[in-house]
Amino acid sequence: MTHWTRRHFMIGSAAALLGKHAFAGSGSGNSIGIGSSDVIGADNPVVDAFVKAQPFYGVVMLGKRGKPTYVRAIGMANIEEQKPLRADTPFAIASISKWLTSVTVLRLVEMGKLDLDAPIKRYLPAHRADTGSKVTLRHLLSNASGIPNQFISMIKADRSLFTASMTTTQAMQQFCQGESIFPPGSKFDYALTNWIIVVGIVEAVTGQPFQQAMRNITLDPLKLSATRADQAYADDAATAVPYATINPPARKTDVRQPYMAAAGGYYSTADDLMKAAQAIFNQGFITPASLAQLTHIEVDSENYALGGRVKNLQIAGQTHRFGWETGRTTGYRSVLGHRLDGEDTVIILNNTDMSQKTMDEFAYSLLGASQLPAV
Repeated sequence: MTHWTRRHFMIGSAAALLGKHAFAGSGSGNSIGIGSSDVIGADNPVVDAFVKAQPFYGVVMLGKRGKPTYVRAIGMANIEEQKPLRADTPFAIASISKWLTSVTVLRLVEMGKLDLDAPIKRYLPAHRADTGSKVTLRHLLSNASGIPNQFISMIKADRSLFTASMTTTQAMQQFCQGESIFPPGSKFDYALTNWIIVVGIVEAVTGQPFQQAMRNITLDPLKLSATRADQAYADDAATAVPYATINPPARKTDVRQPYMAAAGGYYSTADDLMKAAQAIFNQGFITPASLAQLTHIEVDSENYALGGRVKNLQIAGQTHRFGWETGRTTGYRSVLGHRLDGEDTVIILNNTDMSQKTMDEFAYSLLGASQLPAV
């Protein structure tokens, strides 16, 4: 395997500046479909250099002011059946789900149903009193609650818990009742338990299952029809199959319980993510006050805001602020980078277990950007 290095990126980026405009097709040179239409864009030598250096299968989309300017689908959605990826193929987006969940929570704040800084015991009276009286939604959405991730230790001890059918209340009782490991807001801990509790809170204040609340509050208003979290969608023949390796093909299994949906259970397409980013960051889907909350760095060491990161990138000598959403789960990797002024978007979806660092660096190169150390 050829490793993608910074030198590859610099060569690819230089080539992109010299590239001629041409048809942007799939890996075999055929046109790419978003729905029923073909996409034409500029030839992109950065992509060409990357796919020569890496065993990459996935979809790459670049956009300007919310409109795709370049799309390319590379490789197979299903290797065994020789089914090629399309630009509208759904992939697991993993932790990008947290960003969509945070938007839903902020919409509930706008409706007066939630308060980011109220103790979670207000919404979950059965939660243990000590953490319930100190931890807030803000702490949960920024992965800084201090509630320990008992899910990991319990699943290691008893694998049957992973496939056991549990309600959200049962999952909170099982995994989210540990004693605090640090004062809320003092550290970053990327714990699934934060998001199980968020699911419980959303269900408590809406009276609906979490996925239905997400659908009603965020996904349907944004017209994100290809963004879903149900297992049937994950298993659908149109959805990209996750692989550990391409040659020989070795599949991975991606199973998500309903109580895990907020943390990383959603599947989506490049087109839906492009649409969501522009609407949320630039078209007033949430209020200016909510947008300020969504993009405010809560954990400086991680550039982490609510449900995702905010990064400063340098492009052509200018500094630009980006919403930077990423996802990593079994066999899938994803990046959604969106300049907060709406000028540029990069989306990469992958079904071959690539390292997240490599995905991020690929995205920087596509933008002609370098990351600055602080926001």
